[in-house]
Amino acid sequence: MISTPPEAPDCKAGITPPAVSACVPRIEVMRARADFLATARGLRQGTGTMMVQGRDRGDGNPLIRVGFTCSKKVGNAVTRNRAKRRLRAIARELLPDGGQPGWDYVLIGRADATALRPFDDLRRDLAHALRCLGQRP
Repeated sequence: MISTPPEAPDCKAGITPPAVSACVPRIEVMRARADFLATARGLRQGTGTMMVQGRDRGDGNPLIRVGFTCSKKVGNAVTRNRAKRRLRAIARELLPDGGQPGWDYVLIGRADATALRPFDDLRRDLAHALRCLGQRP
């Protein structure tokens, strides 16, 4: 017999989950190769620790989508996964406020930089890249 976890709302009791704020755009992770290729044809902004690609989808959907990638130049699997974890963490933190609704972003890790740079510096690099991408026509 499957039971619901204790923290799950009881639908029969009339309890509804809290509403998501309409002010903060939702973020979704891109997985399809075609989405990565379309974003690569858009704008790009490089920093010392990452490359950020961005494009306006133009579909009227306020959803922000983000993808992450690290090539084998970044290092072995452990280093690449650490770099992507760090990129995901700063994207979760900064994209709801710094990203533009209706845009796709791809964060690309750099060799010997993304996995080793202090987290505050990574945060500043992404914030700078998002500001630069937002100011372009």
